[in-house]
Amino acid sequence: MADITRKSIQLPSEISTEIIQKTQENSAVMQLARQVQLPGNGVTIPVITGDAKAKWVTEGTKKPVSNPTLEKKELTPYKLAVIETFSQEFKRDYKSLYDELVKRLPLALAQEFDATVFGATNKPGENFDQLKECTAQEIGTNAYDGLVAADMDISTHNGIVSGYVISPVAKGTLLASKDQTGRPLFINSVSEGSIPMILGAKTLQSKGAYVAGSPNTVGFIGDWTQAVYGTVEGVQIKFSDQATVGDVNLFEQNMFAVLAEIELGFRCDTTVFNKLTKA
Repeated sequence: MADITRKSIQLPSEISTEIIQKTQENSAVMQLARQVQLPGNGVTIPVITGDAKAKWVTEGTKKPVSNPTLEKKELTPYKLAVIETFSQEFKRDYKSLYDELVKRLPLALAQEFDATVFGATNKPGENFDQLKECTAQEIGTNAYDGLVAADMDISTHNGIVSGYVISPVAKGTLLASKDQTGRPLFINSVSEGSIPMILGAKTLQSKGAYVAGSPNTVGFIGDWTQAVYGTVEGVQIKFSDQATVGDVNLFEQNMFAVLAEIELGFRCDTTVFNKLTKA
């Protein structure tokens, strides 16, 4: 194994694989959207914006021609990075270091990616879609009606709701929703304590789904088959014990830093998504 004090080392393949898998597990967007492999300079992908239509015909007559409407989008990879600092004691035990990498770095990458897709963080470039401008539905007053309105709006744009991403605030709002007899609407029993599905669609939680504003955005609903994210390669890891990170001089304070970076892109048809708001 390479000396860990070098500027850059190659992680064992099983560790790199585990880090990217953990990133995907921590990202609600990555769990719901389709994944594609990207070349370094990106790729052009077709987006279906209108479906072909069939018609009844009689024997001997011409068959109707109806082509789907396609729009092309550039799926461009952008670099997402995070630096973590560790004490030099980690160098004594590679397994402890790798365990800590797998635990801490994927969560940071996943949370920032989700927050960017949902609009809590500025997008890295023009060829990166965000959901913050999609149609809003209010769920603070009547959560059920707001969710149904979102479902209907998406269906009018030829979408089929396949998943929800809710923030902790939205979870609390939905848990508090009850019918006229006082029974909770969105969980079967208090012991469950979670909302695995809403109106028959998979539901995931993400802190990134909360976007402060007037009103606040607390979740998103959409047809995730019309969303795609791309990666160029796995998470790249670099080490340094000589640099200054912020106000920390690594050499003076007997520490070293780990840089984790990944190239990601995201595109979707924003018309088949709605955001859930609460004043």
